[in-house]
Amino acid sequence: MTTAQLSLHTVTKRYGERVVLGDVTLTVRPGEKAGVIGDNGSGKSTLLRLLAGRTRPDTGETTLVTPGGLGYLPQSLDLPQEATVQDAVDTALAELRALEKELRRAESGLAGAAPGAPLDAALAAYGRLVEEYETRDGYRADTRVDAALAGLGLPALARDRRLGTLSGGERSRLALAATLAARPEVLLLDEPTNDLDGRAVGWLEDHLRAHRGTVVAVTHDRLFLERLTTTVLEVDGGRVTRYGDGYDGYLTAKAAERARMLRAYEEWRAELARNRRLAESAATRLAAIPRSQPLAVFGHGAFRTRSRTHGAAVRVRNAKERVARLTSNPVPPPPQPLVFRARLESGGPGAAPPGGGAAAVADAGGTPAGPGPAAEVPAAELADVVVGDRLRLPSLRLGAAERLLVTGPNGAGKTTLLRVLAGELRPDSGTVRVPGSVGHLRQGETAWPPGATVLRAFAADRPGTPDEHAGRLLSYGLFRPADLRLRVGELSYGQRRRIDLARLIAEPVDLLLLDEPTNHLSPALVEELEQALAGYAGALVVVTHDRRMRARFTGTRLHLDAGTPRPPE
Repeated sequence: MTTAQLSLHTVTKRYGERVVLGDVTLTVRPGEKAGVIGDNGSGKSTLLRLLAGRTRPDTGETTLVTPGGLGYLPQSLDLPQEATVQDAVDTALAELRALEKELRRAESGLAGAAPGAPLDAALAAYGRLVEEYETRDGYRADTRVDAALAGLGLPALARDRRLGTLSGGERSRLALAATLAARPEVLLLDEPTNDLDGRAVGWLEDHLRAHRGTVVAVTHDRLFLERLTTTVLEVDGGRVTRYGDGYDGYLTAKAAERARMLRAYEEWRAELARNRRLAESAATRLAAIPRSQPLAVFGHGAFRTRSRTHGAAVRVRNAKERVARLTSNPVPPPPQPLVFRARLESGGPGAAPPGGGAAAVADAGGTPAGPGPAAEVPAAELADVVVGDRLRLPSLRLGAAERLLVTGPNGAGKTTLLRVLAGELRPDSGTVRVPGSVGHLRQGETAWPPGATVLRAFAADRPGTPDEHAGRLLSYGLFRPADLRLRVGELSYGQRRRIDLARLIAEPVDLLLLDEPTNHLSPALVEELEQALAGYAGALVVVTHDRRMRARFTGTRLHLDAGTPRPPE
């Protein structure tokens, strides 16, 4: 059988005026397990659709040869609400269903074929179809669907059930199960771990590791990347960069890239400083040469003075030219590591970042708590807090440098708790004391005006003009210089999330509240975010579904279920 080929050659894809992928050349090798990473909106799903042949490039060429079949899993199931589970299964098994029809036609053709060459040709064609069908184990496809549904947490799902009666997560798992059951040689999966619990993700990882063909998966799940991938494809700024040796190799390569950037920057600074010293030294010597001398014999007096003056002037000019070249072609420094600063580190009272949440709430009646040094009093104290049927918390005390991970199923009250701590939601009863400043990264993005630029959104509610804040924003490494003039309406989800993150780290706070902080961010930025949190000296409350972040978390854990603290299962 012919080996699968997936490649793009100088491919460009635009949506409107925006170049999502520009001049991309890429080959996915047979048997490769590749993870596609990048911020939300960077072009990962577009890349997958190009590889699947579902989207045509504006320019460039795509080569798609998949004799063993291709399975493509989009993020959402594109079927009407009235369609059934069986319809979804048949859609995912379309290649096998088409093979079954060809087999039936070939069987009919055998009965009518004349003896001799016609019958031999019909038998050969039928044999090829049977071989292809058996290679993909088509006879057991429906059994595999049931097994995959069970592995993904949907056992005994009735085939006549309407899709409209399923939740979004159930629809996603159904589509994934059917795609895997088709057993194609090439699997292209867009966020396959979305809506899966830990057990289901483990089953998926085992299944994909055992898959003998090619897997290309768009994912934000760093544990999934670590356990499965042999190659990482990073989509950033319209470009696709390949990294070998799996996710660990990717992290090693990114660290080496930063070290090279730092080394090049330091060499540029050293060369610039050296040439400035040369220029100053030569200028000083030139100034010390007398401007006139009495007439003397050849080689002395005025002639020698003119020679010395000319040589010094040349050295000054050469050094100044080198300084000009270096300053006109500067080597940018690597971005500064992200840093969250606690107010106790900043040496001043600090203030909550604009839009970052209330600084202090004492009780349900709204009486402000008195200020106090963050190191001497708890960062937060809650007692008998009730918020409708969403949260019922008898007590919670958070030390000045304590770390708390809040877990629980969707709708358990995690976001409600963070909003109460931020002063954004007043409880129906109970007391809340948060004496210090609060920084709150919400799960949803801030609703900036679409016409506002990145720089203006970052600088909102801060003194001075937006341009005065450009250097600070660029120092975080979250945006390129050209990005600062982009309008919010042009940004991807990931870029808008970066604005909120930049505003959060811009000011010191006593209490950090992070609601799904990894949402829409690239794995590389999430790694940097974790390092920044490890160095934060204030109190921290985190809600996250990120498996790697949860596994590495050191601190107290609070599990909520139906708004009430309970032991985790």
